[in-house]
Amino acid sequence: MRIIQNHMNTTAPTFSNQDNLKFFRTLNSRVNNYFKENNIPKTGNWKIHLKTIILFTIFLTPYFLILTLEMSIWLQLLLNILMGIGMAGIGMNVMHDGNHGAYSSKSWINKFMGGSIYILAGNVYNWQVQHNVLHHTYTNILGHDEDLDAGRIIRFTQNAEWRKFHKFQHYYSFFLYGLLTFNWSLTTDFKQMRAYLKRKLSYGTPQSPTRLWTVLVITKIIYALIWVVLPIAFGVIWWKVLLGFFVMHYAAGLILSIVFQLAHVVEETDNPVPNDNGEMENTWAIHQLYTTANFAPKNKIVNWFTGGLNHQIEHHLYPHISHVHYGKIAEFVKQTAHECNLPYHEFKTMRSAVVAHYKHLKDLGQNPQIA
Repeated sequence: MRIIQNHMNTTAPTFSNQDNLKFFRTLNSRVNNYFKENNIPKTGNWKIHLKTIILFTIFLTPYFLILTLEMSIWLQLLLNILMGIGMAGIGMNVMHDGNHGAYSSKSWINKFMGGSIYILAGNVYNWQVQHNVLHHTYTNILGHDEDLDAGRIIRFTQNAEWRKFHKFQHYYSFFLYGLLTFNWSLTTDFKQMRAYLKRKLSYGTPQSPTRLWTVLVITKIIYALIWVVLPIAFGVIWWKVLLGFFVMHYAAGLILSIVFQLAHVVEETDNPVPNDNGEMENTWAIHQLYTTANFAPKNKIVNWFTGGLNHQIEHHLYPHISHVHYGKIAEFVKQTAHECNLPYHEFKTMRSAVVAHYKHLKDLGQNPQIA
């Protein structure tokens, strides 16, 4: 077995150009015809606008209640959890579509909605490089897709180095998942920006490092003022503020991490390795089918709340199309994949996907020398 260290590789793999099955050409023509015949734009519609209002209400109403009302710590923590749920919802629906250019046909609206990441503790530049460039291009390729890089503490692929404590990772991983956005707010953005600028990575037109660093520092200061300083100034006891801040992030991080992992870290999905020349076996589109899974596609609540991230296959093939259309597009993707005898990984329920992820973590925690 080829072992790859968990640090990021800077030599990008190349995908095959040979699509003898004509999978993507056939699929594109079906998807484009659907939008053309029905005369509908590929971007968001009233459904996403209504959802934006609902999610921001869930996120911000508890904040203003905490600022203005006397309440017990237990009620405050319940409201913090609600804020975390709203925060995750905004991340998966509003921010995500905005930064993919899928929220609206107007670029300034996409920019504005994508900018909602700043009140969620993230950074637009970092997110677009990590997500749009690295994750969407090099999906599930260790050393290139940073979504697989959990340091040494969690082993997400068979190609990653095994350590003794991984035997317990199916127990402790879920507790660590909650720290995702908390880490964004503190250290991750600074580390990522330094690494990405060093590698001269960008999504779209490159910006000056001075401008990027300035935006990062100013938005972090504003973030701390809104979520920590202001509540204390309004008379909320400092430890309640810090505890509430952590609980909000923990709820959001847990939701986001689980949604991310169910789509890529299950036994059914592959972790292809480039050959010695850095070439991948499949075309980029076919690679997405092997490395991605859908879950709970018919569950209305999951569909609504995850912003179509449960239709991860469709999202990976068409990131510029708003998630409100994925249910329909899924029919074409499934049909074309079956015609070409290609995989289409799908868990019928959320529960079955969580169980599959748990079992996969357990399997990856076993010593590969013995397994």
